[in-house]
Amino acid sequence: MSPRKPSLDFGQCVWVSDLNEGYVLGKLRDIGNEKMTVYLLDSKKTVTAAYDQVFPAEEDQSKDVDDNCALMYLNEATFLQNCRIRYQRKKIYSYVANILICINPYEQIPELYSKEMIKKYRGKSLGTLPPHIFAVADKAYRDMRRFKENQSIIVSGESGAGKTESQKLILRYLCESCSSSAGSIEKRILETNSILEAFGNAKTYRNNNSSRFGKFVEIHFNSKHVVAGGYISHYLLEKTRICLQHKYERNYHIFYQLIAAAETALASELNLAPPDHFNKDDLYDELVDDYANFVTLNKALIGIGVAEKDVKAVFQTVVAVLHLGNILFEETSDGSTDSCTVSKGSEDSLKIAAKLLGLEPNGLRNGLLFRILQPAKGGEQKTMIRVPLRAQESAAARDALAKTIYSRMFDWLVAVINRAIPFGDSVSYIGVLDIAGFEFFTVNLFEQFCINYCNEKLQKFFTDKILKQEQELYTSEFLNVPHIAYSDNQDCIELFEDKSIGLLAILDEEARLPKSSAKHFTARAHQLQKNHFRLDTPRHSKLREHREMRDDECFLIRHFAGSVCYNTEQFLEKNNDALHMSLEVLVQDSSLFPITLKRYHDREPMSKLAFASVSHKFRMQLEQLLERLKSMGTHFVRCLKPNSNMQHTRFEGGQILSQLKCAGMTNVLKLMQNGYPSRVTFTSLYNMYKTIMPPELIRLDPRLFCKCLFGAFGLNDNDFKFGITKIFFKPGKFAEFDEVYSILLKAFSVSVKNKICYRASALITIQSALRGYIIRKEQKSRAKKAEQERLDAELASDCLPANSTTRYNLSNLKYPELRDIINTSNDIELITACRDEFYQRLKAYHHWKQNTDKCENEQLRAPASVVELKNAQRYFKVPFDRPASQGLWYAHFDGQWIARQMEIRPNERPLLLIAGRDDINMCEIPLQNTQLTRKKGAEILADEFETLWRYYGGPPYKLGLTSNQSKA
Repeated sequence: MSPRKPSLDFGQCVWVSDLNEGYVLGKLRDIGNEKMTVYLLDSKKTVTAAYDQVFPAEEDQSKDVDDNCALMYLNEATFLQNCRIRYQRKKIYSYVANILICINPYEQIPELYSKEMIKKYRGKSLGTLPPHIFAVADKAYRDMRRFKENQSIIVSGESGAGKTESQKLILRYLCESCSSSAGSIEKRILETNSILEAFGNAKTYRNNNSSRFGKFVEIHFNSKHVVAGGYISHYLLEKTRICLQHKYERNYHIFYQLIAAAETALASELNLAPPDHFNKDDLYDELVDDYANFVTLNKALIGIGVAEKDVKAVFQTVVAVLHLGNILFEETSDGSTDSCTVSKGSEDSLKIAAKLLGLEPNGLRNGLLFRILQPAKGGEQKTMIRVPLRAQESAAARDALAKTIYSRMFDWLVAVINRAIPFGDSVSYIGVLDIAGFEFFTVNLFEQFCINYCNEKLQKFFTDKILKQEQELYTSEFLNVPHIAYSDNQDCIELFEDKSIGLLAILDEEARLPKSSAKHFTARAHQLQKNHFRLDTPRHSKLREHREMRDDECFLIRHFAGSVCYNTEQFLEKNNDALHMSLEVLVQDSSLFPITLKRYHDREPMSKLAFASVSHKFRMQLEQLLERLKSMGTHFVRCLKPNSNMQHTRFEGGQILSQLKCAGMTNVLKLMQNGYPSRVTFTSLYNMYKTIMPPELIRLDPRLFCKCLFGAFGLNDNDFKFGITKIFFKPGKFAEFDEVYSILLKAFSVSVKNKICYRASALITIQSALRGYIIRKEQKSRAKKAEQERLDAELASDCLPANSTTRYNLSNLKYPELRDIINTSNDIELITACRDEFYQRLKAYHHWKQNTDKCENEQLRAPASVVELKNAQRYFKVPFDRPASQGLWYAHFDGQWIARQMEIRPNERPLLLIAGRDDINMCEIPLQNTQLTRKKGAEILADEFETLWRYYGGPPYKLGLTSNQSKA
C-alpha cells in the first residue's frame, strides 16, 4: 500500500506553551512522532513542542466571547487568549457556564458599577447581558426566591485578585436592588465594609488592601423577599501582624488612620503622639489617604449606632496597643535569678498605655515583668508565686497582651455590628464568603499554614460541587456526558486532618508535652509522614533560602496551587492563644470594655491537656461553614490577579494560566461545554406554573407536564435534556427559557392550555415521525472530520508494519521529505522505514487533531440515546483500495467498536477476525472516527454479513462487550 497525501493543516495557526505568556501564537510547520514544529509569529523563531503543549487557535484572533464555553476550540490556550483580549478591552468579566471569572483591573472603570448598571441587571437571567458581578448576585437572589433555598456566593482567588472588592459589590447590589427603599438596615450593612476593612485589612507585599481575616456575610430577607438584616461570621484574624510586619507591609489600616488624625483634638484626648514616635515602619503609603479613610470610618461607626463613648473606647484600645509596642525591656541581674526591667525611655509609653487601658502603671509593669504561677496540688491554697522574666520573655508577654486586646476588641466590634443589623423576621438569606486566598512568601508562618489549609478545603468543596457531584448527577440522571478527569486534593487534606498522624493532630499533641518544642514537632511530622507525597523536606524547595534551612526548622507541603515551605519556629506559640495568668489578671482588672476583654473571667485556667488550640477551633469553624455551604445553592466567583506588580493593563499570561489551572477552571471548562450547568426539578417547574394553569393541566404528572410544556414552547432539543428528576440546560440556554417564562406570566393561560393540549393530542404523530426520521437518516454521516483525514487516520492505525524498527534514523526528516523518499527511492529497506515513520507521525497527528478539534455538536432531531440504541449493530463492506489489491473488506461494529472483520480476496483463503482474539490485526478506530458512515453504499444489512460469515465458517457471535469497548 502506498501512502497518499493527507490533508495536514501545515500553516494552521496554533498556540504553543510558553513559560511567561502562557501560550504564544505560531504556525504549524512539521509533525514528528512525539513533537510538532511550529514557527512563532512574534519572535520569528522555530520551536518544537510536545503534542500536549500545542492547541489549535481560533480562526479570528480578535474575537472574544462572553462565555468561554462558546469558543470554537475549547482548550486552555483559547481560554487564556479570550481572557487576554477581554482584559485589554476592559472587559474584566467572563463566564465558564455559570461561574464568573473576574480579572482585577487595578483601576476604576467608569460606569461599570453605577446605579444605572444595577437597574440594568435587575431580574435578568445569567447570560442575557454581558458578564458582570451584578448578574451573579441577581441570579443568587432569584434562585433564593424561586427555589425557596438559601444561597451562597463563594468569592475565591489569590491575595490581591480582588475578592474584597467583589464581595462589597455583591453586598451593594443586594442592598440597593433587593430592598423596598434605601432603609437604615441596608445603609448599616454597607457601612460595615469600611469598619471591617479599617480593623481587619492591611497592606501586604502583594495587595494594598488585603483582608487578614475571613468573613461570611449573610444578607437576610423577609417573607416579601426584601432585605431584613444581616449577620457576619469572622475567622482567623491575623494577630501576628499587630506586633510584626514584614518589609514593604503595614499593620492594620486603623493604626495609620489614627496616626494621620494626630493633628485633631482627638490626638490630645487619646495621648496620640506624632507619627515618628511609634515603632512602626512604612507609615505612609502614597496610594492610600489615611485621613479621609478615618473620617469615613468615624461616620460609619456612628452610622451603625455605636455610642460615642464606645467609639472613643475603640480608639483608646488601638492607641493603647500602639503605646504597648513602644515598651522596651533591659536585662538586669540580682545575683541569683535573671530578670529585666522597663527601659527608662519606655516609662512614658507604659504609663500612657496603662491609663488608656484603665490599669494602674505598676500593675501593668508587674504583669509584663513577672509570671504568676499557682503551686501544684498539696501546696497552700491561693498561694501565688511570682517568677521574674527575662527581657525576651517580657517582650513576648507584651506582644501577647497587645494581640489579645486587639483581637478581643475586633470580636466586640463584630458583635456590635451584628446587633446593629438584626434579622428577626428573616425567612431566607444569601451568604457571601470572602476569605484570604492562597498565600506563599519567602517566609511562611503559622498564619499561612492555616490560610492554605482553609483554601485546600474550599478547593475540595469546589471540586466536589462542580466536577465530582456534577458528573455523578449526570450519571444518576442517565445523561450521556463524557467523563472529565480532574485532580483531587483529598490526600493533602488528609495530611492536615488525619486523627493520629495529621499535621494538626501532631501539633496539638506536641503542645501537651511537658517539654514541647518546634524542632521536635517538625522532626516528628517528617518522621510520621515520611512516605506522604505531599510532605517533603526544605531541601526540595525551589528557593535557595529554604534549601539552606534544617529539616527540623521547616517542612514543604505540595498544595493544589503550588509548593510552600513553612517555617515552624513559632507554630506552638501561635497555636495557643491563651494568656498566662498574670496577663489574664491585667485584662480582668481593665476598666475598658468590661464585657469583651473579660470574656474568660468566669473560667478556670485551662491545663495543658485541656487547652483548645487555635488550629482546632479554626478547623471546627471551617467544618461548620462547609456543612452550611453544602446545604445551600452555591455560586462561584473566581478572581484572578493579572500581574504581580498591581499594574493596570498588564496581563501576565503565565501567571493567569497558573491560577486558572490551580482553580480547576480548565477542567470545568471541558465539563461545562459538554454538560448542562443549569437545571431545575420537574416539581419546582410544575409549582412555578401551577398558579396560572387550568385544572385539567394541573392534574398532569410533573414530568409529563414539563415535557408537554417544552413541546408547546418549541424549544430546541439540543439545548436541554430530560433527566429522571430534573430538566438540564446547556450553558446560557436557561436564560432563553426564563425569558419564555417571563412572557408566559403576562399571557393568558388559556392560550398555553390550547398549545399544550394540541401538542399532547399530536404526541403519537410526533413519535411516528421521529421513528421515520431515524430510519430514513440511518445512512447520514455522523463523522465530523473530512473524508481524507478519516481515511489517513484509519490507514495509520490499521496498516502499520509489524516490527518496523530499522537501521535508519529518520526522526530529523521533515514530513514532505519522507513522502518524497517513498515516491522516488529504489531502496526497499529505506522505503519500508520511511513508510513506518510516515504512519507513526500520521497517527500521532490525527490523535492530536481528534483531541483538539472544534466543539461542534451534531444537530440531531432525535435524542442521541435513541440513535445510538437503534444503530448499536452496524455492518459495512468496502473494496480494498490499495494498489494491486483486489477483494472486499467487511466489518461488524458493535456500538462504536469493531466486533468482527472479514477480508475476502480472489484465490486466497478468507481471513476472519474476532475482537478479543485478533485485536492486533483489526481496526482500532471507533466507528465515529472512520470514513465508513460517509461512504456511499458502504453500509450493508446484517443478513448479508451473517450469511457470508457462516458460509466461510465463522463462529456464532454473541452480543456483548468487545475487547475494545473494555479498553475504552
